[in-house]
Amino acid sequence: MEKLEQLYEGKAKKVYATDDPCICIVSYKDDATAFNGEKRGTIRGKGVINNRITNYLMKRLSAEAGIPTHYIEELSDTDTAVKRVTIIPLEVIVRNVIAGSLSKRVGKPEGTELRCPILEFSYKDDELGDPMVNDYHVLAMGWATEEELDAIKDYALRINDYLLKFFSSIGIDLIDFKLEFGKTADGEIVLADEISPDTCRFWDSKTKKKLDKDRFRRDLGDTEGAYKEMLERVFGAK
Repeated sequence: MEKLEQLYEGKAKKVYATDDPCICIVSYKDDATAFNGEKRGTIRGKGVINNRITNYLMKRLSAEAGIPTHYIEELSDTDTAVKRVTIIPLEVIVRNVIAGSLSKRVGKPEGTELRCPILEFSYKDDELGDPMVNDYHVLAMGWATEEELDAIKDYALRINDYLLKFFSSIGIDLIDFKLEFGKTADGEIVLADEISPDTCRFWDSKTKKKLDKDRFRRDLGDTEGAYKEMLERVFGAK
């Protein structure tokens, strides 16, 4: 399978067409951004780590939790063949512990436990700052149908249940994470994008050390070491 023309370039990935109109190749980059692109840098080895962790988790979610995904085949350390989808323009955020922007919004310190998970939606638009929206916005704007939205919610909470147990088994607290979903040519809703230290908040269960992109966002240092540690822990769970 060969890369043809580039279809899209985002902050962390490039997407290429292939000779099969239903398949794309996603190529992960080492580029790092934060605060809607205001902060930029490089995390060496990030592309390889995010590619491998994402593919591993998507395979497990599909096989063990029945979650449909866009994953087809890992082609190299940084490249993966995926189903070509139309991305639904929503960031689906699942929160298990108060952190980040939620801490500021509700005036509670990071690390505060929640009584149940919180599911949030943001409209994917960098120029607008990815504003938070609710079900009514989604339906009124035609970003998804009610049936599609119900499927997205169900998948997101099932993914959370599975990942909480998985990461707990390797000594990691899954604080919160962002998901994206896409629609295939035949209309199936599937998990797309990635699940990685770029898109999740991971804290060591004992020390509460941050092992994710917050180390880059907040200038905490040793970002590359944190990403490598997450790779080692995830693959040590085999």
